[in-house]
Amino acid sequence: MTAVVHGNATGLTGVRVAEVPAPRPGPGEVVVALRAAGLNHRDLFLVDARGAGDAPVVLGSDGAGVVAAAGPGVDVAPGTEVVVNPSLDWDEPGDVPEVPAILGVPTDGTFAEYVVVPAKNVAPKPAHLGWDEAAALPLAALTAYRALFTRGGLRAGEHVLLPGIGSGVATFALAMAKAAGATVSVTSRSPEKCRRALELGADRAIGSAEDWREALGKPVDLVIDSVGSATFGRCLSVLRPGGRLVSLGATTGADVTLSLREMFFRQISLLGTSMGSAREFGQMLALVAEHRIRPVVHRTFPLDQGPRALAELEAGDQFGKLVLTVTPTPATR
Repeated sequence: MTAVVHGNATGLTGVRVAEVPAPRPGPGEVVVALRAAGLNHRDLFLVDARGAGDAPVVLGSDGAGVVAAAGPGVDVAPGTEVVVNPSLDWDEPGDVPEVPAILGVPTDGTFAEYVVVPAKNVAPKPAHLGWDEAAALPLAALTAYRALFTRGGLRAGEHVLLPGIGSGVATFALAMAKAAGATVSVTSRSPEKCRRALELGADRAIGSAEDWREALGKPVDLVIDSVGSATFGRCLSVLRPGGRLVSLGATTGADVTLSLREMFFRQISLLGTSMGSAREFGQMLALVAEHRIRPVVHRTFPLDQGPRALAELEAGDQFGKLVLTVTPTPATR
């Protein structure tokens, strides 16, 4: 089968399209014939971390497709349209693993015609979504859901701030928070991304260089932050007393300076999150289906342009998700 693999080099220079053996299901597993696969910044982090001596591996964590084969002990019927949950071996929200195990490196992932996964890691595709939209969901939407609801405790009527709008997680958080009845403010260095966010329902969009406290107009109940050190201080400053900050990434750096006095006097809650459980994955899909949330897909590429898609992801100009479209060849159906 055709796949996008990484090996024998560090970074994007090690990414290539190759022919690899198609997987077969073992006990409790299914093979999914993929129709689309979503890109994530995790893919870039992994290729940058792998060395020249590392063996080739199929990249990708997100995918949607049709169950092609099932192993012993599986009750998912071939032909079922599914979304792949990339969060492995995490069933309940409170059973937090030391480090979440995620599909795609060290296991073979979804940038391929077929992928094998545990049967418990597939769920029915929301009927209102196309393949590219469904494949854009898993990692980013699961992360956003847990950040907003499980960790952030979002309630209707609250004011949510999303710094750095444009990423997959932030665009999902915008849609989910609005569906939950929240007021949502966003920030970006890009006027175009601010404009797009307002079109998607954001109540307020402000430039990264503006005075946030003045521009926001009222304090924030909950911040969902993936930017990190560049905005951490300002995120704290706009929170109301008793507000919550959920951190899920650090694209501008992980080291911050924190005044403990400010935190305890104002009774701020600092919360971390990463990925989510199988139960939360099901809850996320139910929310998406109930409110007919549609992922923002910036652009699609055919599978054989996977290296080009990753290069575009690295450039960082997209608003929403980049997705690979997949058509299994007649020889591997």
